[in-house]
Amino acid sequence: MNSPVSSTPFLEVVGVHKRFTGVHALRGVSLSFERGQIYHLLGENGCGKSTLIKIISGAQPPDEGELVIEGVRHARLSALESLAAGIETVYQDLSLLPNMNVAENVALTSELAEHNGRLTRTFDRQALAATAQRALHAVGLPGDAEFQATLIEQLPLATRQLVAIARAIASEAKFVIMDEPTTSLTQKEVDNLIAVLGNLRAQGVTVLFVSHKLDECYAIGGEVIVLRDGQKMAQGPIEQYTKAQISELMTGRQLSNERYREGGVGSEVVLDVKHLTRSAQFADVSFSVHRGEILGVTGLLDSGRNELARALAGVAPADSGTLVLDGKTIAVRTPSDAKDHRIGYVPEDRLNEGLFLDKPIRDNVITAMIASLRDRFGQVDRARAHALAVDTVKELQIATPDVDKPVQSLSGGNQQRVLIGRWLAIDPRVLILHGPTVGVDVGSKDIIYRIMQRLSQRGIGIILISDDLPELLRNCDRILMMKKGRVANEYRADQLEEADLYHALLSEAA
Repeated sequence: MNSPVSSTPFLEVVGVHKRFTGVHALRGVSLSFERGQIYHLLGENGCGKSTLIKIISGAQPPDEGELVIEGVRHARLSALESLAAGIETVYQDLSLLPNMNVAENVALTSELAEHNGRLTRTFDRQALAATAQRALHAVGLPGDAEFQATLIEQLPLATRQLVAIARAIASEAKFVIMDEPTTSLTQKEVDNLIAVLGNLRAQGVTVLFVSHKLDECYAIGGEVIVLRDGQKMAQGPIEQYTKAQISELMTGRQLSNERYREGGVGSEVVLDVKHLTRSAQFADVSFSVHRGEILGVTGLLDSGRNELARALAGVAPADSGTLVLDGKTIAVRTPSDAKDHRIGYVPEDRLNEGLFLDKPIRDNVITAMIASLRDRFGQVDRARAHALAVDTVKELQIATPDVDKPVQSLSGGNQQRVLIGRWLAIDPRVLILHGPTVGVDVGSKDIIYRIMQRLSQRGIGIILISDDLPELLRNCDRILMMKKGRVANEYRADQLEEADLYHALLSEAA
């Protein structure tokens, strides 16, 4: 039951908790959002930003706590209730309908809210065109009939981004959430968006701006909110904080050179990557990985780092370039090719891309080498499979009483170790770890880091793709920084300060 309360802010988040299996994503978060103010939501990957956005937008309910919107208390919101309250979210995936035109997408939110979640068969085309024209002009896009009639699927990503923002303006939203809105925009488009945000603020609209780019946040102004490990660490005017202070609030540690990494790296090159290119994602990427080396790769979301990881693993192969493994040129066009060449890949999204959640731990561990476990009748040797799984659980300190338990019964950190164990079973020459500690607790991070060091001592070449700067500095020998699809810089990890790497990451210069 919703009950009115006396409240000045447009929105209050009061004591919100959210738990997932093995992860306490939000821990009693309380926030206050005034009308006509801009807020910058900052924090490391896994700090709870996305969960908070989903609760405010009605995509997920809180486990505890409440939302207070214009003086009305809500134990939870549905997506439609959030829209009806004037809350509009521009997600990273934009949530546009590709088979509808620009004008129809701009009107999408208001149509859904007005007709209880359904789209009408017919639009008032004249009113629609006038609304779309106003909203499109506000974000610097053409409002003529030809552009309004263009299908979304025919537009480049940067233009789609601006259309999604225009949709929020057209709906006359009172509270707009923008999740990494400048990822695909040019500097000119970013400058235009900053002006749009200023206009929204002048009209009394509240904006929650999620970004890794501190320079943009300072240019926009307003308040900063910092989350760390699901807790609010700070909220206040952004000009009262230096970049170094924000960095420390996000990471929870003073800058130090404490490292897990010990020992040297051999001169033998295990993997040589030459001029690897995938259209519109990354270009002319070249680097080498030595025997026993941990090579870090970092960059912002639009840097091409994630796409590079998938190309090396054969998930989304490169268009051109060469891979040389142990002195021999190889072709990696599919994940099976990578496995056959003993290249292991732990994906960033372990739940959707890596694990079979309802299957036993044993089956998840043996998946990559199941062919070698079959007997002459084609049946899996269950005794060998069980022994392999038990050995993996012991070596990687996976907390479970039984390898027959389903993977979904494990915490996030233990699930990740199961996935790492799968690839250790093939005795890899190269292991690609894509965000290996995303969504895991501090204790599990420590275990995974120590596993990485042991594997490197065995001579495995490890490519660690991550945006967790302390993770990179504490575990790697070298770090490659990607920007706009290319390798922009290379660093010796033991000669680099976290503040320097952080500022270089946020710098616009490629």
